[in-house]
Amino acid sequence: MTQPSADRERLDPAFVRLALVMLTGVLAVVFDTTIVNIALDTLGRQLGVPVSTVQWVTTGYLLALGMAVPLTSWLTGRFGGKRVWMHALALFLAGSVGASLAPGAPALIAFRVVQGAGGGLMLPVMQTLLFRAAGGRSLGRATAVVALPALLGPILGPVAGGLIVEHLDWRWIFWVNVPFCVAGLVLAWRFMPSGDRDREASLDGVGLALLSPGIAAVVFGLSRVGAAGGFGHAEVLVPLVAGGALVAAFAVRAITMDGMPLVDVRLLRVPSFGAASALMFLSGFVLYGAMLLVPLYFQQVRGQDALTAGLLLAPQGVGLLLTRSPAGLLTDRLGARPVAVAGLAVTALGTVPFALAGAATGTWWLVAALVVRGAGLGAVTIPIMTSAYEGLAHEQVPHASVITRTLQQIGGSFGTAVLAVVLERELAGHRGGGPAGAAAAFGDTFWWSVGFTALALVVSAWLPSRLTRRAATR
Repeated sequence: MTQPSADRERLDPAFVRLALVMLTGVLAVVFDTTIVNIALDTLGRQLGVPVSTVQWVTTGYLLALGMAVPLTSWLTGRFGGKRVWMHALALFLAGSVGASLAPGAPALIAFRVVQGAGGGLMLPVMQTLLFRAAGGRSLGRATAVVALPALLGPILGPVAGGLIVEHLDWRWIFWVNVPFCVAGLVLAWRFMPSGDRDREASLDGVGLALLSPGIAAVVFGLSRVGAAGGFGHAEVLVPLVAGGALVAAFAVRAITMDGMPLVDVRLLRVPSFGAASALMFLSGFVLYGAMLLVPLYFQQVRGQDALTAGLLLAPQGVGLLLTRSPAGLLTDRLGARPVAVAGLAVTALGTVPFALAGAATGTWWLVAALVVRGAGLGAVTIPIMTSAYEGLAHEQVPHASVITRTLQQIGGSFGTAVLAVVLERELAGHRGGGPAGAAAAFGDTFWWSVGFTALALVVSAWLPSRLTRRAATR
């Protein structure tokens, strides 16, 4: 390879420095959600509140996060990326400290809402600033850096959550965020560039009034599916229909209005971005939906405690780390489509052993399958995100960040809800069958996860086969 080619493919040192600064702060956000999910039962018992109340520790966070995400494109343009990032990180820090000191469930829920607002701003702002800093060069390897927290959070979070629940007071669930936030703020103040800002940028207030409540209503409806036992209940259908109507109204208005909407959904007309967005939604099914099943399988079929079940997810993280960097390199050289297809195929291959497993299947066989599954997941998200930003102009990047982040969040909620309902019905159908019946119920549910992966394989045919290297042009 010639030296000019090598220089073109090497990540810019300024990008690497910015990535290290932002990853330090964002690690608190990506681990927080999964750590708290592991600890919900402990929180309910120690705070003396029922499941219906303690569930709002998660639901309140997700609703605030969903409502904050649409604001990021305007905030970044109006005030500059550094200022928005530092304020969002400070907000998340304040929520973490408040949650750590909360005297009871109502205060804890309130501070979780504060955390959600900060976290909802941080993730898309990070994507925007890093993809802009990459400037269209080595997008695959840049994406490998951007996607790392989102991939590791659901895998390492349960391990950290299990360790805290087993050995420390519940307040450490939130105290653990503080060092990351403080270090992130110091590094951002010292090393982040101020970035561009447009003091004349106007807020699309009508769009905000439609989109933020719409996303929150959809997320709330999906969060109620498990408690309601399915989708056919008013507490699920009413918010889903209302939220869907608000989002649809926003989309129609955004397409037809003369000025710049809060989120430019017209980007979905770009074939590569439209295909990548659909796959971001389905990747929520593939990643987060199955993340519900795997620890439950080890607990309910294998009789493992929460800590051991969390530790058994670590091999999936090992597989992910093995393919993350090669996937970025191959995406730059071969294009998004072949890498995504290969990654999805490997993910399905690593999920099939769980669908076929019985009560007596060897644990080491399933651990090996998790390594394979993680390797596939590490090779899926990177080409999808790369193709989402491929060919976009500098001013389009914040809108792309909002759309992809929102679709992945809703896809994850939808996938988790669907698989939770399927699992509940399968377990009811195999009731009385003992460990073998439970294994069969989980096996049938894992086949649904394989099916979602196969659907994503079909959609991946619309990804670009080659990158044009013109993304995020200035």
